[in-house]
Amino acid sequence: MSLFKVSSPPNRRIIPHILQFRLIASRYSSTSASSIASSFLSKFQSPQSRTQILDANQLQLLSLTLNRQSLFPNSPHLSIATPPAAETPLPPGYHLVYFTPAFLEHELGADGTDTSYNPSAPFTRRMWAGGEVHWPRGKNGKPNPLRVGQEVTETTRVLSAEPKVVKKTGEDMIVVGVEKEFANAEGVAVVDRRNWVFRKALTEPVVSAIAQEQSKSISPAPASSSTESTGSTHIRTLRQTAVTLFRFSALTFNPHKIHYSLPWAREVEGHRDLVVHGPLNLISILDLWRDTRAKTSGDPALLLPESISYRATSPLYAEDEYRVVLEEEGDGAKAQIFNPEGVVAMKAEIKG
Repeated sequence: MSLFKVSSPPNRRIIPHILQFRLIASRYSSTSASSIASSFLSKFQSPQSRTQILDANQLQLLSLTLNRQSLFPNSPHLSIATPPAAETPLPPGYHLVYFTPAFLEHELGADGTDTSYNPSAPFTRRMWAGGEVHWPRGKNGKPNPLRVGQEVTETTRVLSAEPKVVKKTGEDMIVVGVEKEFANAEGVAVVDRRNWVFRKALTEPVVSAIAQEQSKSISPAPASSSTESTGSTHIRTLRQTAVTLFRFSALTFNPHKIHYSLPWAREVEGHRDLVVHGPLNLISILDLWRDTRAKTSGDPALLLPESISYRATSPLYAEDEYRVVLEEEGDGAKAQIFNPEGVVAMKAEIKG
C-alpha cells in the first residue's frame, strides 16, 4: 500500500457497513505515540524465521498478473500450462509474492491488514511508505539469485519504531522499520528493508472531496503497458485495472481493503478509487530497469541491481494511466512514477 494524505473534512454521515469501526478515541488519549513505540520495540528483540520452497506456479502467476508473457527475453511463453522450470532465477522484486502472511480472517485488522507487526491501539492503520532492497554480491562479485525450487529461509527483524508528527496536520504516527532477509543454500540472496507508517485507527469514515467526485466510467479494456526510450531516458505508461489489483492482492495474500473494496476505499478511507499497491509500483520500476538493460548486460535472467531505495509519496488509482520515468546515471538510475496530474507518486534510486 502507498502512503497517502487526506486533507478534506470528514463526512459525518453514518454508513451501516462501517459502524463497527467507530472507535472511542478518548480511551487512548493518555497513551503517547512515544510510549507505544517504545513498548512495541521491546516486544521484538528476537528475529522470527520461517522456511519454504519457492513455488514455480507463484512465479508464473505473478508474471501473468503483470501482463508479461515471459519472464525474460527469449524465455518460454508463460500462458501455456508449463510453469517456469526448476532453478529459474526470480527477477528483482518478485520475492514479494513469497512468504505471504498466514492468518485467519478474524485475526486481521478492520481494514483487512495483518496485525503481526502492529503497534498497540490506536496506531493500527498501516501504510507501506518505502524502503530499500539489496541483492548482496558474493566473493566473485556476482549476485546470488533466488531460484524456483530452492528452500529459502526468511528472517524478519524489527529495526526501529519511531514516533513522528505530520507537520501539516499535527497528526501523531509511528514509523516502523522492518528487515526481511532471504537466504538459500548459497547464503543471503535478498535483504528487504521496509518502512511502515502506522496512523491512528479511524473513529469515523473519512470521505474527502476527491472521493465525492463523480466516478468516471470504467473501461472494460484490460491493463495496458507501453514503453518508449530517448537516449538514457525510458518512459513506461501503465494502466492497472481492478482485475490486476485483485490478482496481485491474491498472490501476496494481502487483504487490505483499499486494493479491492471500492466502498471501503471511497467511503471509509477517502480515496477516489481502488489504490495501486506500493509493492506493485516497486516491481514496475524494477521491471522497467531490467527491460532497458537486458540487451547490454549479459544473461538477462541473472540481471539484479545491487540495491534500490524508494519512497511512496502519493496514491495511484486503478484505471488511471500513469508514467514510470527511468533515467540512467552511470551504473545506476533514478526513477519516478507520475500520476495523471503529474504529481510524483513514488521515487526511487537504483545502484548497480
